[in-house]
Amino acid sequence: MSGFVEKPEPVEVPGLEHLHTGKVRDLYRDGDGRLVMVASDRISAYDWVLPTEIPDKGRVLTQLSLWWFERLTDLVPNHVISTELPAGAPADWEGRTLVCRPLEMVPVECVARGYLTGSGLTEYEQTRTVCGLALPEGLADGSELPSPIFTPATKAAVGEHDENVSYEEVARQVGAETAAQLRQATLAVYGRARDIARDRGIILADTKFEFGFADGDLVLADEVLTPDSSRFWPADEWQPGRPQASFDKQFVRDWLTSPGSGWDRHGELPPPELPQEVVERTRAKYVEAYERLTGLNWS
Repeated sequence: MSGFVEKPEPVEVPGLEHLHTGKVRDLYRDGDGRLVMVASDRISAYDWVLPTEIPDKGRVLTQLSLWWFERLTDLVPNHVISTELPAGAPADWEGRTLVCRPLEMVPVECVARGYLTGSGLTEYEQTRTVCGLALPEGLADGSELPSPIFTPATKAAVGEHDENVSYEEVARQVGAETAAQLRQATLAVYGRARDIARDRGIILADTKFEFGFADGDLVLADEVLTPDSSRFWPADEWQPGRPQASFDKQFVRDWLTSPGSGWDRHGELPPPELPQEVVERTRAKYVEAYERLTGLNWS
C-alpha cells in the first residue's frame, strides 16, 4: 500500500477546472484551454506523499525550473507561457504557478545518467548493464560513467514504481523516430546542465525529463533539473564507492528509515509527521541547491 497519507482537496478557483492532483503538483485548465500547474510544498518518499509539507519547496522547484528553462531554449522549446496568476487564484500561488500550453505527452520518463547510483546501480550489480546498455567492469556507487547514457522508464501512477525499460522497448511503444528524438534531446539537455552545474561545484549525477508534442514539435514539460527530479552532489565531497551527499530529501528518507521514526517502510501503515528539525534541514537543502546553481539569494 502507498500513495497519499491524506489526499488534499483541490483549491476551487472560478474559471479553472481541476484536472489532477499529483505527488507535488496540482493541474488545472483555464477557459482558453491552457494548463495551470501549481507546485505545492508536498514531499514524497518511498512512494508515499507525506503528511508534513516543506515550506517554500514548491516555489523553489518552480523558480529553479524557470531558471533552467531560460538556459535550454536553444536546445528544446518548453511549455511555459506565463507565470502570471490566473484571476481569482489565491495569493499563496504566487511564485509556484506556471501557465503552460497543453501538450500531447509522451508516456516515457526520459532519464539521463552520467554517474552510477540508485536503480541503475542495482541493475549494474546484477547484470553489468543499465536498461540493457552494457557498462564496464569495476564501477561502484557514485562512479562516473564513460559517457552519459539514456535510460528511459515507463511512467507509473502515484504509489507505483516507474519501471526501467530498454531503448528498444521505448521505440516499440512510441515509434523509432520519437524514441530517437527523446534520446537526443535528453542527452543534449543533460550535457548542457551538467556543464553549468559543474562550473558551480555541483555534480549532476542523473536527472529525468518529461516531453510532449505541440504542432509536431518536441517540447520540454513539467519541472526540469530540480532536486526532486535530479541527483545533485557537492563536487568537493564526491567519493565513488559509497552513497554521496546530496541536495534533496535525503534527510527525510534517513529519518523515516531510522528507529526513531517508528515506521516500517515495508509495512502497510502510512508514514508519520516529520520532526521540525528534519523539515528545516530539508528546506535548507532545497534553498542551498537553488542558490548554488543560480547564484541568486533566496528570499
